[in-house]
Amino acid sequence: MKDNSPALNRLVKTFHLLSKQEVAMGISTVAPGILQDLQLSRCMSPQQRFHCSLDCAPGGRLRRAARRRSLGTGGCPPSSPQRPAASTRQTAPSSPFPPRPRHDGASPPALPASGRHFVGCARRPLPAPLPSGPAAAMSGGLRGWRAAAGPLLQASGAPHGARRRRLLLSELFQPLNLQGEGSEAGWEAGSRSHRLMVQGGLIHPGSTGCYCYLPPAVRAMDKLVRLIDEAMEAVGGQKVNMPCLSSAELWRASGRWENMGPELFRLADRHGKEYCLGPTHEEAVTELVAAQSGLSYKQLPLRLYQVTRKFRDEPKPRFGLLRSREFYMKDMYTFDASEEAARRTYELLCGAYRRLFERLGLPCVQVQAATGSIGGTTSHEFQLPADIGEDRLVLCPHGHFAANVEMVSEEQAACPTCGEKLAQTRGIEVGHTFYLGTKYSAVYNAVYYSPDNKPHLAEMGCYGLGVTRILAASIEVLSTEDSIRWPSLIAPYQVCFIPPKKGSKEEQGAALLEGIYDDFVEAHPHLTGDAVLDDRTQMTIGKRLKDAKKLGYPYVVIAGKRACEDPPVFEVWDQNSGEVLYLTKEGVIELLSKVQVP
Repeated sequence: MKDNSPALNRLVKTFHLLSKQEVAMGISTVAPGILQDLQLSRCMSPQQRFHCSLDCAPGGRLRRAARRRSLGTGGCPPSSPQRPAASTRQTAPSSPFPPRPRHDGASPPALPASGRHFVGCARRPLPAPLPSGPAAAMSGGLRGWRAAAGPLLQASGAPHGARRRRLLLSELFQPLNLQGEGSEAGWEAGSRSHRLMVQGGLIHPGSTGCYCYLPPAVRAMDKLVRLIDEAMEAVGGQKVNMPCLSSAELWRASGRWENMGPELFRLADRHGKEYCLGPTHEEAVTELVAAQSGLSYKQLPLRLYQVTRKFRDEPKPRFGLLRSREFYMKDMYTFDASEEAARRTYELLCGAYRRLFERLGLPCVQVQAATGSIGGTTSHEFQLPADIGEDRLVLCPHGHFAANVEMVSEEQAACPTCGEKLAQTRGIEVGHTFYLGTKYSAVYNAVYYSPDNKPHLAEMGCYGLGVTRILAASIEVLSTEDSIRWPSLIAPYQVCFIPPKKGSKEEQGAALLEGIYDDFVEAHPHLTGDAVLDDRTQMTIGKRLKDAKKLGYPYVVIAGKRACEDPPVFEVWDQNSGEVLYLTKEGVIELLSKVQVP
């Protein structure tokens, strides 16, 4: 002890005097001057210094010395901390500790909120590499501290490093109607995706053509948006967010206020100024770029995109999210210096779309299409073949030619490349690309300045993906009549754990399964929100397995009869491959470790 600093001596004495309960309740902050003496602050962030700083009073007890009035608004110690006085012994008017609770020792008592930051800090990994000397002694003290507090760590509910809260099926807001009762309340005949999404608690019908997206659908959509973000960022996209309300003046300038007809939602404010709810944003984004005076050729290509709600006054909304009045769409708008560069951008974005659908495992087809009300000279649709699709397609059996029927004459029955007879099918449009040229940049004077400082109109393109339509279309083409199947990457939840029925012979397997759940999310914290424990133990395993299949979890882990064997064996259903595996605990965790989420 003689070689240590006085501060460290006081700290070591403190450890000897504390009981386990007091260690676990130990207050989370004390004077940072001690850390400065130990030279430990150099390897810690301000947040760590705040949570791990210790104040050793002469009496040898931990106290709250870092009062809130002396802390900054960010919750970290002030820049010039004051050391505690250590020359005289002062008796506190009352103990800073709550009364020590009595318990029988069979299980550790729950910690009050005041001790939880401390316990979280005690579980936190120490900085590495640690410095030598006094700081090394300090690190040893913290490790001993952790050992003392060990029995109380799980009971504390600490946010840092403690057992993560299990996601219980009974607590999810996912109203299930898996038996299909009361069909008059929800879906249209003929649309598999609409029926399954309503029955599975993914969406709830609001007004005609508008839906509430419930938590599982929001989770799936968030994952899809992350995949789209990755794809757009890979081609140089920059994300923006433009208003849903667009002024009538902008749309009148492009001519689309009249040309869009009744599909455009129109409204007026209290002053009589007219607006529309944007179905697309060509006008808005071009006006935005045009407002940036002095745009240089060095800033091109410019690729701006957003993922926002869109609105279209469909004359007959149908099939749930496949054709609704309010929907989510990703729309990108590109600005290039020349037609040649804009054509390269067009091919780049079409390639990005193809790779995205391949990653999702969706058999999407790129077909020639009309430009419609958006305009331009070149257009392609990305179609998912499906009987329920509203578009009619002609396809070469060898993949040389694909087009919407509106792009071919009635006489054209053979592929223009190989001469094979064209096959006809139907498809669901999930994406659309347009080469626009200067259609909009000329109207709003969206120009850039060339190397000789002369203004030139930007060459534009626009590229849409129907986010909510992709969700519904993927369910439509991948699912069976009574069971949802997701592209694995965007499944709302990746794993469902099913313990035995309460009171059954296999009930002892419940604790083992919960142990697998806890170990899995501990080892893979990024998958914590993707693992669901079906705690409806009043139901049989078979009934819950049937529900799990209908809801489309990629993996289902069951503690059945073989969970009572030595070693325990668990049943794992791989929903996408149809395989059933029997694995030990280690095998289950190894298999689930391969789960991927965006």
